[in-house]
Amino acid sequence: MDENYERAKKRVNQLKGFYTNLIVYIVVIIFLAVVNYLTSPGIWWFLIVALIWGIFVAAQGISVYRKRGLFSKEWEDRKIKEYMEEDDK
Repeated sequence: MDENYERAKKRVNQLKGFYTNLIVYIVVIIFLAVVNYLTSPGIWWFLIVALIWGIFVAAQGISVYRKRGLFSKEWEDRKIKEYMEEDDK
C-alpha cells in the first residue's frame, strides 16, 4: 500500500507541476502579447516565445498524461474489465 501511495503522490505532484506551468505560461504570454501590442504592434515577436515555450509545456503535458492518457495500458485494462463485467450481466 505504501508503494501505491508513493506512486499516487508522485503523480499528483507531476499534475500540479504541469498545471502550475500551464497557468504561468498563459499569464506570461498574455502579458507579453499586451506589451508587444503596446510597443511594436507591427511585429508579433511574442508568438515566437509562445511557440517555443508552448512546445515545452506540451511536452510536459504529454509526459504527464502519457501514463494514463487515452489508449494507455491502464485505459486498456479498465476497458477490458468493464466489458467483462458487462458480459457477466
